[in-house]
Amino acid sequence: MSYLLVVDDNEDMRLMVREVLASAGHEVDTVSNGAKALQAIEQREPDLLILDLIMPGMSGIEVCRSVKRNPFQARIPVLMLTARGDVDHKVAGFEAGADDYLAKPFDPRELRARVVALLRLVRREGDRNPTSGLPGGQAIEDEIQKRVKLGQTFALCYFDLDNFKAFADFFGFTVADTVIRDTGAAVREAIASAGSPSDFVGHIGGDDFIAVTSPEHAEAVARECARRFRAVAIRAVGAQAVVKGSFTGIDREGRSREFPIARVSTAVLLVNPERWVSMGNIGALAADVKRRAKQLGAGTILVQAV
Repeated sequence: MSYLLVVDDNEDMRLMVREVLASAGHEVDTVSNGAKALQAIEQREPDLLILDLIMPGMSGIEVCRSVKRNPFQARIPVLMLTARGDVDHKVAGFEAGADDYLAKPFDPRELRARVVALLRLVRREGDRNPTSGLPGGQAIEDEIQKRVKLGQTFALCYFDLDNFKAFADFFGFTVADTVIRDTGAAVREAIASAGSPSDFVGHIGGDDFIAVTSPEHAEAVARECARRFRAVAIRAVGAQAVVKGSFTGIDREGRSREFPIARVSTAVLLVNPERWVSMGNIGALAADVKRRAKQLGAGTILVQAV
């Protein structure tokens, strides 16, 4: 039985969706706004989030973006429901990270079918990333929970490629896919070189990677990963482009500007199990440290004890 969370400010819609999905054998909880949704997810991670697009206060777009920004919640599939079926709203939902879209009013049979399809997709792809071959989703969570139970402080290294969307847009899908695959190999090699045999490497998705290692190895692993990524970039786009160090791309506002060639920024969290709260909490902390690392400039390694 799957656990589903339905978020909609319209009570009649919440009750209807809950009845349709509960009758199909799912466990369903409902909340009335975005803030309550984030609180509910913190308490219990759903197998699927069904999210209204237009809500007062915090919109469905904002909720979706918040969930997908957290590396340990990003794997939660999001089905966006909305009365607005125009292309602009669909694009906004997908850009925020939604996995599927269903316009109101809808046939209950289609809702059930889309839920089943999304849950099936997550189960099929959740164990290992098809591009990098690295474990993801549940395997990452299991490894972190195992370290917490051991009761010893450990380091969580969260690797992110700087300016990767602009890089992928400029150099193309094939090059971007190769870079993701080779970055996974680079992280594995960095662990083999600067870490220890008991360390763990995982792929959250996209250009986000995780390594779990000991505190004394963490910074060396991060530096080694950054060094090996330079070789990945040279193989992908050539030494001349890497030496130049930048390319002209389109930013999020649609403006043309110069971007540095993608480098690796790393957020290192030194996790004390005695202060452990939850996977959602550590994910939010990791996302915040990564954000601050990227603000300090491409290639930054930022360490924080939690």
